[in-house]
Amino acid sequence: MFLEGFSVGQIESNCYIVGCEETKEAAVVDPGAEGKRILKKIDSLGLNIRYIILTHGHIDHIGALAEVQQATGAKVLIHAEDAGMLTDPQKNLSTYIGSIVTMKPADQLLCDGDIIKIGKETLEVIHTPGHTKGGISLKCGQDLITGDTLFAGSIGRSDFPGGSHTQLINSIKSRLLIFPPETKVYPGHGPASNIGWEKRYNPFLT
Repeated sequence: MFLEGFSVGQIESNCYIVGCEETKEAAVVDPGAEGKRILKKIDSLGLNIRYIILTHGHIDHIGALAEVQQATGAKVLIHAEDAGMLTDPQKNLSTYIGSIVTMKPADQLLCDGDIIKIGKETLEVIHTPGHTKGGISLKCGQDLITGDTLFAGSIGRSDFPGGSHTQLINSIKSRLLIFPPETKVYPGHGPASNIGWEKRYNPFLT
């Protein structure tokens, strides 16, 4: 399995490309902005994008969704509890940044424990609500993509509609910190980390 990430847009959200090295099938996770840049990266790697997976439905994670989906023909996947954020500019927060962004409904709604097959690799959906009701993390081999649930040395905001600090902390402690300490964490913003470091030093979790 390969996993490559880079930040996009003014808010510098992380977009990830993850997939099967042997078959070159892949998924884009959180195409938040700069669709042309994302597509150029896909082209340079010679990938067949089967899915666009959204860790949640906020505008900084879905801003380039339409452009990337149209160019690749990939299916759009989001957790069932965040599905309405694609079609409602108030729910996806785009109205708060001076624009109105609406998307087509997702092609597939995800639930906790779902397995997404990409070539010979699999991704596991881990429902980690708290930042949003339908926030998810993805287990990619031995690594985790955590969206806006867990950051390096921090945690996601819980003051947006649908957020809950108590639920966020519970998601992190019961769904993510259970993984081995060497498990890499690839968050929705900022640098990568690992579970051991977060469990020991993250001030929101100690």
